[in-house]
Amino acid sequence: MKIFDNFFEVGGGLQFMARAGHILVGITWIGLLYFFNFVQTPSFAEMEPGARSEALRKLTLRALWWFRWAAAATFALGIVLLGIYSSDSDAGYLKSTAGASIITGMLFGITMFANVWMVIWPAQKINIGSAERVAAGGEADPNAAAAAKKGARASRCNTFFSITMLWFMVFTAHFSPHFANADGGVSNFAVYIVLVLILWAVVEASALGYIGGLDNAINKLLFDDHKKTIIYGFVYLAVIYFVGWELIMKP
Repeated sequence: MKIFDNFFEVGGGLQFMARAGHILVGITWIGLLYFFNFVQTPSFAEMEPGARSEALRKLTLRALWWFRWAAAATFALGIVLLGIYSSDSDAGYLKSTAGASIITGMLFGITMFANVWMVIWPAQKINIGSAERVAAGGEADPNAAAAAKKGARASRCNTFFSITMLWFMVFTAHFSPHFANADGGVSNFAVYIVLVLILWAVVEASALGYIGGLDNAINKLLFDDHKKTIIYGFVYLAVIYFVGWELIMKP
């Protein structure tokens, strides 16, 4: 069977299967992320408390199961792919333009994965648990409101980051080779990655409340309105691409 020929090598069956799986679970993850931010959150704002509570317990809880495990599967299959590409030492993958691009995408993708498991899901467990206690006739958890705000900021941050992450996941194979030097390498990668790390750190630290709390000016600008999250997400991508690739790393 052809799919098992050179199964573990670059271009082999494992790479193809991991890539197909990575795309499938990635679509599931990001699709649910967009559902939460573009559909559920605005709808919840228009619902009566009782209806919102029931939807949170019966719809959101189910969606969060698929959401967090799709994120985990996307991360795991991405690591498999990176391992396969990196195993070809002669290709020098991580020193190429494709490597520079995939490292950029991975930075945002891994951050989003960490936000899901370390911020969004723990916050939602508190929020949903509080709704379940109220539905059973008990008292609301006093920590629920703060947890909901923290989870919402991280979720909007993931939406913001997803635009840049998805761009570089596609850019890696389809356009990054245009930026290669004569030897196949990249120019000024260290300067580029410092720029990306600064831009990444400011937004992530702000979303987590480490810069002036959860309601600081950056968060209000980027995350209070999902439409602005989309607009500024594209502005953010434009800065990374045009400054980073067209100016700094242009061969």
